[in-house]
Amino acid sequence: MAPENEIATVAARNEKADSIKQTEEPVSYEQDKKNDSTYPPEQTSRYNPISSRLGSLIRMFEQQLVEYNFEARGIERVAPDERMKKLSWVSYAQALLLWVSINLAANNVTLGMLGPAVYGLSFKDSALCAFFGCLVGALVASWMATWGPISGIRTMAFGRYSMGWWPSKIIVLLNLIQMIGYCLIDCVVGGQILSAVSPGGMSVAVGIVIIAIISWVVATFGIQVFHYYERFAFLPQLIVICILFGVSSSKFDLSTTSLGDARTVAGNRLSFFSICVSAAITYAPLAADFFVYYPEHTSRTSIFSLTLIGLICSFTMAIICGIGLASGINAYPEYATAYNKGQGALIVEGFGPLHGFGKFCSVIIALGLIANTVAPTYSAGVDFQILGRYAEKVPRVIWNTVGVIIYTVCALVGRSYLSEIFTNFLALMGYWVAIWTAIILEEFLIFRFRTGYNWAAWRDPSKLPIGIASFIAFVVGWVGAVLCMAQVWYIGPIAKLVGDYGADMGNYIGFSWAALVYPPLRYLELHFVGR
Repeated sequence: MAPENEIATVAARNEKADSIKQTEEPVSYEQDKKNDSTYPPEQTSRYNPISSRLGSLIRMFEQQLVEYNFEARGIERVAPDERMKKLSWVSYAQALLLWVSINLAANNVTLGMLGPAVYGLSFKDSALCAFFGCLVGALVASWMATWGPISGIRTMAFGRYSMGWWPSKIIVLLNLIQMIGYCLIDCVVGGQILSAVSPGGMSVAVGIVIIAIISWVVATFGIQVFHYYERFAFLPQLIVICILFGVSSSKFDLSTTSLGDARTVAGNRLSFFSICVSAAITYAPLAADFFVYYPEHTSRTSIFSLTLIGLICSFTMAIICGIGLASGINAYPEYATAYNKGQGALIVEGFGPLHGFGKFCSVIIALGLIANTVAPTYSAGVDFQILGRYAEKVPRVIWNTVGVIIYTVCALVGRSYLSEIFTNFLALMGYWVAIWTAIILEEFLIFRFRTGYNWAAWRDPSKLPIGIASFIAFVVGWVGAVLCMAQVWYIGPIAKLVGDYGADMGNYIGFSWAALVYPPLRYLELHFVGR
């Protein structure tokens, strides 16, 4: 049985080995195809095209990071012989606890508030839409997580096998916007909570900076500290959210019906359902990143099931708590006053009966947002490197820092518009993930189910699809999404047909249109191009 800290040990050992390799001749670590001459060995030396002097400085910097147990590895594939040798029950439990820690956070509590507060839905309608919406999105994220052990490459690099070398860069840019946006939301919610705990003593801006700095520290250390942190971060969150349920549930409004006529209610249900789908499905573009050190023989069923259970349990608990808090806004003036200050302030008001201990619980739930912020911060540092050869040479630590600076500044600027960011940003980001998922899924089921993937080709444009079929399918999917989207600032002509406020169908139409056009286009691409 593997020791409890094996994944961290393997990560640290591999980073030290990488730092040594970078000063020697180019070495091969493509072991899974080593007996098949069809697949040439992959070169992992980091030749720096900028200048020899700058390249030397970067290598020295990375080696210094390794000495302090930072993770220097970027997007390089983790070969089978570099991974964990055995899996213990702790390793499998980590796959569950990781997602619970990431997801059992205050941002999902505030997401639940949108059902009653923005869409005028009843507690029952909001809860059902939230559960089934998150289930649909979590199924996609859970399937994507299973590719980490199989491939040993990061999720966005895996996307190259469907999107091609150049179109995949568009996906990477969209994913960076998405992850930075989620971190922005986390920082604003955390800042609102910390400010509400000490009115007049701490501004929202200071709270935002606190959340951002701590998240940067954990993400910068890399996979070793990341896994340790996420293994235990769920526990205080679980305790305080259970306390929040206990002290605020008496003010949950379980009887008021949804507002509007039948068509309007149906449209609002679909729109809230779609936002919850988007909240869960947007984990898909980073889901495999956290399991690249797991061995190839890791059970796909186990990773899929544990990820799905972790996401659904944490989503359900956090979102229903938010739905309950928001359902009491119309009946309790103190809840309405707090909500007008910000969704984070409403969470603090929920702890109100506990007085001083309630403020302590609020601080804990605010700091729990760090677990949710660390994951996209870490993955963003890797994804920046996928943008190009030059970007790959910049250490992940620097890209992590750039990402933190961007979302901190954006959070400071947009801290007064959290509801608008939630309702517009979440759904908009979900559209491209749904379209991308359709292409990834069909590439696997139709074109690679029998032939499999050449994992040595992940950074070789000549062995990847040219990407014409995927790019056209992606654009067609976006056209469908735009026609069927329902946002505050724009309602598509098809979405307008449902109710007074439209119904957001962008995810489903975008997925369907891309899925319809991709197979014939890909057949033509293979016929004329050959890859």
